[in-house]
Amino acid sequence: MTDQGLRAMAATRNAKFGHFVVEFATPGIGHIVKAAGCDFALFDLEHSGFHFETVKSALRYFEAADLAAIVRVPSSEYHHIARAMDMGAEGLMVPMVGSGKQARAIVDAVKYHPEGRRGVALQVAHDHYRPGMVTEKFEAANKRSTVFCQIETAEGVENAEAIAATEGVDCLWVGHFDLSVSLGIPGQFDHKDFRKAIDKTIKATRKQGKALGRLVQTVEQGIELYAEGFDFICYSGDAWVLRAALAEAVTRLRDATAGKA
Repeated sequence: MTDQGLRAMAATRNAKFGHFVVEFATPGIGHIVKAAGCDFALFDLEHSGFHFETVKSALRYFEAADLAAIVRVPSSEYHHIARAMDMGAEGLMVPMVGSGKQARAIVDAVKYHPEGRRGVALQVAHDHYRPGMVTEKFEAANKRSTVFCQIETAEGVENAEAIAATEGVDCLWVGHFDLSVSLGIPGQFDHKDFRKAIDKTIKATRKQGKALGRLVQTVEQGIELYAEGFDFICYSGDAWVLRAALAEAVTRLRDATAGKA
């Protein structure tokens, strides 16, 4: 387990392991994920139903546990990105990134002057409500903020190198299900077209020296993908881990007690 910030993690090819939080924004969630040995949490706004008020609280839970957190916003709209950053997101993930131009707009929304065009909000959650020199605040925020662009369309794959080459983008993140749908082969992850898209994305990140991430459902898959070139490995999600562990235990209990009443 590493205690580095996300940007420092993204600068190495070492494996980083995390967990997808899509259901349980409880006060203990940061400590639970950290105690499990994770390096980061991926907190979802795209499919979870969480609102920004929840983000503001959840980020304090992750901070209390000293656990790096990536917030996946619902879209690349400026107000989604800037609000998540103002609430203290260290990592910012955007879905459906299709071009270098879009990636540049995302970086502009994340970063303060002179690296971007983010609207100024100081002495709020992201800088711990503390006063200070404006230039120092900008520098600290820009140094900390980490940008993850999701590659989950055929367009994104085609422009993967341009996206990875965008200054300020730290990591490409494959959205495997949406990518397979965009390619016209839903769920066919062994299809030659899907494999070709993954290979092209891997090559883009290697050429540009950027990190590469993906959600995985099994340990074996995570090991395999790391060998291929993925270094941010997000293992499963909170609801799925609970369901799987509970189902296994209850099934074993039923099998062991069947017919013994």
